[in-house]
Amino acid sequence: MKRTTLSLIAGATALAAVTGFAALTAPDGTAAPEAKTTTRLPVERAGLVCPVPSTSEVAETLYTSYTPTGTGTGAGSAAGKAEPPTALLRTAAGATPSGGTGKTGKTPKAAKAPATVTAPGKPVTAEAEGASVPALTGSATGALAPGWTVQQTTVVPAGGARGLLGLGCGVPDTDFWFPAASTAKDRQDYVHLTNPDDTAAVADIELYGPEGLLKSQFTEGIPVPARSTVPVLLSTLTSEAGRKDVTVHVTTRSGRVGAAVAAADDKLGSDWIAPAADPASSAVLPGIPADATSVRLVAFAPGEEDADLKVQLVTASGTIVPAGADSLHVKSGMTAAADLPDLTRGAVGSLLLTPSDPKKPTPVVAALQVVRGKGANTEIAFIPATAAVSARATVADNRAKGSTLSLTAPGAEARVKVTASAGSAGGTPVSRTVTVKAGTTTVLTDLVPGGLKGSYALTVEPLSGGKVHAARTLALPEDGVPMFTVQTFVDDRGTVEVPSAHQDLGVLD
Repeated sequence: MKRTTLSLIAGATALAAVTGFAALTAPDGTAAPEAKTTTRLPVERAGLVCPVPSTSEVAETLYTSYTPTGTGTGAGSAAGKAEPPTALLRTAAGATPSGGTGKTGKTPKAAKAPATVTAPGKPVTAEAEGASVPALTGSATGALAPGWTVQQTTVVPAGGARGLLGLGCGVPDTDFWFPAASTAKDRQDYVHLTNPDDTAAVADIELYGPEGLLKSQFTEGIPVPARSTVPVLLSTLTSEAGRKDVTVHVTTRSGRVGAAVAAADDKLGSDWIAPAADPASSAVLPGIPADATSVRLVAFAPGEEDADLKVQLVTASGTIVPAGADSLHVKSGMTAAADLPDLTRGAVGSLLLTPSDPKKPTPVVAALQVVRGKGANTEIAFIPATAAVSARATVADNRAKGSTLSLTAPGAEARVKVTASAGSAGGTPVSRTVTVKAGTTTVLTDLVPGGLKGSYALTVEPLSGGKVHAARTLALPEDGVPMFTVQTFVDDRGTVEVPSAHQDLGVLD
């Protein structure tokens, strides 16, 4: 990566078409009947936030921004006025983490106007380096809004935060779960709260360990000023520090934020923990690397009932029960963890959690901590439970070598379309229809654009059959360290369902 200052960052985002309809009346003044039908339309506006990528002076970050093709125009506004499509990321204030709670460093100097995605179908990249790279907030409209994604990939070659850190910039929301966080002495975990809006947000953070809710301080009513970011060191929030396995719950009292946890282990490396899927009685954690040397499952039951989970590994040949780790008991309000030794045995797999008793489904959230390598040459990554792709999902910044796509169908057989986009510096997109057999994981490593130059995006679209969960592993080894990161595919919400109104205009007798 070239050592240049931040001069470029691209955008177009995922969320919120604004639609409406007028109530109609019949000639006699009574309300006309409305048809119980809905229509899916492309979203017209979307927003993303990217946290501060690193505090290391030697960090090098690549942003890859991409809007997929094929979701209609998304043009215009709710009022019907034509608007030119826009896609822009801009600097958030207070971007440098401090060691405190709710405090931030000096506001960085404004970055140069970033380049934007100009058309769907081609990634745009931007490079940045050092510890002064700010958090970013962004919005997109028109044809650039449906399905926009930004991948933030950072290489830290040395120091306490050494590693490959990958994160899909997140959609602002009001509720987030992060299993697999830690307040242990050898971990430095920051939760980054970034407010993209023009009004302040107020957030709460709850920490749950193996014995339940940790005694906390400074965790309620954390202000996140407008257009700013607040990084919070988890170990400073509780007098019960030193917990190896912690579940973090972030909620907002007012406003909305983007949230992600930056985890750095003194011995194992560092990566981002992305939000886990919403609590559910079953969970899929896709894309465990074939050469994983350590896999640790962390789960939390947020309800009033304990959860008894059946643990299975979904492989290329079928679904099996891991030896010595076939179940996990999760007490209500407590974090449970289990090591899964020799889990993958040389083949990519996905973990499947289901109720031990189907008649007693209990919602849980879950994530995996995965380690590759041994001794001093290790690297860590995290895989959160992820929902199935319902319509379409994209992960950007894939490389000609080192990208592995995992597709898991835990139930019925499924057919999906996978598209490798054009490259950021050239190349021809290619697509492939893939059939994933029931109860198996299919791996793709050879779907690369023709004549690829630069990086590219992978887009997954279900065609028929059962549910599919997907993840991308990016491996960029450096100086003997097997650096890697795993991003799960989260539905891009490129379309929104809107009601259709109906009026009977027949003449009354």
